Amino acid sequence: MADPARAAKMADRIKVIIAKRLERGIKDPRLGFVTITDVRVTGDLQHASVFYTVYGTDEERSDTAAALKSATGMLRSEVGKNITARLTPSLEFIPDGIPENAALIDSLLAEARNRDLEVAGLAEAKNYAGDEDPYVKPREFDEDDDFDDDEDDDDNDEAVFTSGPRP
Repeated sequence: MADPARAAKMADRIKVIIAKRLERGIKDPRLGFVTITDVRVTGDLQHASVFYTVYGTDEERSDTAAALKSATGMLRSEVGKNITARLTPSLEFIPDGIPENAALIDSLLAEARNRDLEVAGLAEAKNYAGDEDPYVKPREFDEDDDFDDDEDDDDNDEAVFTSGPRP
């Protein structure tokens, strides 16, 4: 098993090689506007999964998938020429779900925003069931109130303790 850092470096290098080759052009009219989003190489450096997105319709995505599948051999030989590894990894092209995931997240955020606005509208029109502030507040004393009514009884406040049963 190879070093994970080496596998990550090789994945980055494969990403650049394939992106440059696609930029220079493949003579396949089915190939659409492709973006290589990620490459993952297995620990033994034998297989590389290439994730890509295609800008366009579903038909353009399926045509691009077919074009990439037919160009896999040529792209693998291009990778083999430009990396310094004993073996060239096999390539597998996987469509990345980033645009679909982003659209789903946008729709969920819009739904949450609408629900928040609905709850805020309901909260404006409602009254409290009890007092507006149900928490007990400290009692406020006037300056005239007497805090200590038992000033004379301070001497007789001693407690008497006895042991044993009470009579």
